[in-house]
This record gives sequence, structure tokens and C-alpha cells, in this order.
Amino acid sequence: MKIRLFVESDLETLHAINAASTPGVSEETLEDLKQIISISTCLVAENESGSPQGFITLIPPGELAYKSANLRWFETWLEGKSLTLNYVDRIALAPEARGKRLGEALYDAAMQWSDSFEALGCEVNTMPDNPGSHRFHQRLNFKEVGRQAFSPEKAVAYYVRQL
Repeated sequence: MKIRLFVESDLETLHAINAASTPGVSEETLEDLKQIISISTCLVAENESGSPQGFITLIPPGELAYKSANLRWFETWLEGKSLTLNYVDRIALAPEARGKRLGEALYDAAMQWSDSFEALGCEVNTMPDNPGSHRFHQRLNFKEVGRQAFSPEKAVAYYVRQL
């Protein structure tokens, strides 16, 4: 599996991968996903034939063009801390690529890409709960640092991993 930067021709495939990954990631229109990718670093995992199999987006706190309550939470959490953090907005895998350590490979690439930061932050759904993602992030040495409820149907746990 090769991991590379996003190219424009990836967009429709990444949109389909994102849609297949809900509710683990938020559902987005094609235009909304294009906007998110345009303000992020988007790393794409491709198979041997060059077809995208998954992606991860990284957005540093302070990116005001991104209207994300989760990014705003990290900005507040970072206040008074001498810590630089890169935020993992989303990681999504094609259904056929799951269970093959592709998520771990994307995170490894994200950590390498984030070498000028001291930590990576992300959120994992607690409502609806995503126990597999909690286990995955804990296995990668992410530690829970907070929680937030948006509604009775939507809540998240925030995780940070020191780099």
C-alpha cells in the first residue's frame, strides 16, 4: 500500500469512501468534502493499481475556515498548554480495505507528516458508540482527554497521542 498526498482526481472516490464510513465520520456532500480537503493535509492510501482505499485529513488548530466544534474544542483544550497539536479531522477506509492495518498505516503517515507538532488529536463517537475505534486509538497509544455531548444522539470522546 502506498500513501501519498491527495490529488483532485481522488475526490469522487474519497467521497464514496467517506459515505461508506458513516456514522464513524460525518456525512458530507461532495462540495463539503472538497472544502475540508482544501484546508487540510489529506493523505491517501492507494492499492497496487493506484485506486484510493482510504484517507486521513489533518487540520491544525487555528484554521478558522473550518467550522468544526471538535476543532474548536481542541483549541480551547490547548489554551495555557505549551503543546502543538495536529488535529485528525477524519480517517475513512473503503469497506474492502478494513481489517488490513490500513488505518494504522495512515496514522503512521500522519505522524510522520506531523513531525513539526508534538501531538495528534482526534475524536471518537461515544453516541452512537464506536467501540472498535476506541480500541484502535488506545492500541495506538492515544489517551482520552475529554468528552463532549452535542445532543442525546451525538457525543464524542477526545483523544491525544504524544509524538
